[in-house]
Amino acid sequence: MEDRRAVIVVGAGPVGLTVALALRARGVHDLLVVEAEPANRARPGSRAIFQHRASLELYERNRPGLGWELARRGVVWPTKRTFFEGREVYAKTYPPWDGSRLPPLTSLPQTTIEGVLLAACAAAGVDVAWAWPVRGVQVDGDVVELTGPDGERRTSPYVIAADGPRSTVRACLGVALEGERSDAPFVVVDVAEADEGPLPVERVYHYRHPAVDGRNVLLVPFAGGWRIDVQLRRGDDADALGSAEGARAWVRRILPTGYANRVTWVSTYRFQQAVAERFVDPGRRVMLVGDAAHVFAPFGARGLNSGVADADAAAAAAVQALHAAYPAVAHAALDTFAGERRAAALRNRDAARQALAFMEAKGLGTRLRQETAARLATRVPRLGRWLDAAPYGPRLAEGGGGY
Repeated sequence: MEDRRAVIVVGAGPVGLTVALALRARGVHDLLVVEAEPANRARPGSRAIFQHRASLELYERNRPGLGWELARRGVVWPTKRTFFEGREVYAKTYPPWDGSRLPPLTSLPQTTIEGVLLAACAAAGVDVAWAWPVRGVQVDGDVVELTGPDGERRTSPYVIAADGPRSTVRACLGVALEGERSDAPFVVVDVAEADEGPLPVERVYHYRHPAVDGRNVLLVPFAGGWRIDVQLRRGDDADALGSAEGARAWVRRILPTGYANRVTWVSTYRFQQAVAERFVDPGRRVMLVGDAAHVFAPFGARGLNSGVADADAAAAAAVQALHAAYPAVAHAALDTFAGERRAAALRNRDAARQALAFMEAKGLGTRLRQETAARLATRVPRLGRWLDAAPYGPRLAEGGGGY
């Protein structure tokens, strides 16, 4: 059996669903999203929680009201603080969000983001084929053939792959991810907010937190809870420290009494920065977006936000190609997408690499600069700002310039 569509999107995560909405906004109705997992899939953990204003604005352009809904469902935290060995070296509070325009950020679980996007896709009439894992990809002239379960085939002139860091589409195309990751892992813990006496809604970073033997710690609020990232050292037992009991021990030392019993999810990851060697196949028929095209660590919020920008650019390129009078024009649209988004991914990779080097502080010079800045931060405010910003890498322009 064969099903032919104008565009097929592989992956029903937030990036794939964003592609679908961007295509519908541009008038493409004959499209299909295929997803390997079933519709009732379990999605544990908060995962990608931070949405920049640029992403909210893209959602809003493609589906009016969508950016505002995500903003309202999330937490707009107004204050950020940075501590060094238990002493505050930087603090800044922004004016409260007044709702007159989309906020600079919103923080909410990825499961909530996906639920909102999926509902928007349903309202827009987007078809989703659940439990349809891609088994093979064949590009033959002007047709891409996807093979699924039981040999079922789906074909399209253009495919946009948003099937995650272990992308089957990328593997079938023989495209490699190029980059590296941290020597030591991070433990990430989700903690539900207390019903009474909740913590202040602030993003807090600790250099050498004294309560956890001098390891670096990041705390970020999101709607309904807190994300805690603990940077392990080389030689740490990640299995023990990243277990449920290990996580409760971290939380017991970092947050007030009672929060250790509110741990909802624990995971470990390595700080990674990798980019696909190319974002489009040689025949200019398949585009890679989101984690299928690049993998970044959570610090700096480059993963999902860059994926949203990828999604919009890929949809625009597909529409240009579908309407092109000549093959050369269609090819140019996909080449432009691939060049611009890969360049943005490389900038994000370099920023993530710089952030990791700063946090790992392997060199004596980096450690001395951090210690000196911490001692002088109260008298030289720019040093406090530097300590606050450095763990996330250099600030990049949103959209095509960075995210």
